[in-house]
Amino acid sequence: MFEKLKSIVGEDYIKQNESMAKHCTFRCGGEAEIYIVPGTVEELAQIIKVCKENCYPYMVIGNGSNILVRDKGYKGVVIELNNRISSIDVIGEEIVADAGAKLSAVAMAAYENDLSGFEFAHGIPGNVGGAVVMNAGAYGGEMKDVIKWVKVLNHDGEVEKIEAKDLELGYRTSIIAKKGMVVLQMCIGLQIGSAGEIGGIMQVLMQKRKFKQPLEFPSAGSTFKRPEGYFAGKLIEDSGLRGYKVGGAMVSEKHCGFVINYDNATATEVLQLISDVQEKVKEQFGVELETEVKII
Repeated sequence: MFEKLKSIVGEDYIKQNESMAKHCTFRCGGEAEIYIVPGTVEELAQIIKVCKENCYPYMVIGNGSNILVRDKGYKGVVIELNNRISSIDVIGEEIVADAGAKLSAVAMAAYENDLSGFEFAHGIPGNVGGAVVMNAGAYGGEMKDVIKWVKVLNHDGEVEKIEAKDLELGYRTSIIAKKGMVVLQMCIGLQIGSAGEIGGIMQVLMQKRKFKQPLEFPSAGSTFKRPEGYFAGKLIEDSGLRGYKVGGAMVSEKHCGFVINYDNATATEVLQLISDVQEKVKEQFGVELETEVKII
């Protein structure tokens, strides 16, 4: 399998037994049996085709900002879409960006071209692909507010264009997530604005992040989805779990909705802490917390 895939991307872009701690923002987790980085959509399609033909498990990741790989690792192929597929084109009041482009880079492109409406994404640490799949959002803005269309690789290995109205974008979900498609590119529609105002908003939001979130520690952002009628962080705090630790994993003292890797935590320790938090909140308030982080 390794040799087949190496023939597609070349030896510089494929590894065996690669630590996924290097490729996720939690900075912990086991190894990927095969780790590969395609440089084109054609290479990506070929990799997935080979995996399917050989009944070989695979998964596609971006910046790894919303995943946690168990310590036993992933027996299969991890396909990372990163800066090899990351072009950003500004066309009038629209921006077309590839799946591997960082959201912060798209936000900067908008700012540099006096385009308003994407300031909310400036501090989100993910890539375009993952942000579209989960309808990422922050500070009152969501991807669904700006997306015009998305190009995906469907189950037949064909490139398909999906208009915004058909994406079923909801709270941390989309038709892409439901059907297991792979995001290739998105187009967002923005408005002409003032660079000074746009930059000011971005700066204010970044300061809010630094003040409220434990950005100095590895994490995957908000660990839990927002339960209907509640805030996960408040439930966790009210359960007396601020600063709660399991090994090197801890509930952030700055924001209880964040589980952080504060001292070389293993994925097992992070998962045990998550389980303890879920159990305690359920016991105290009868609310079941669902992880926003994807467990691999």
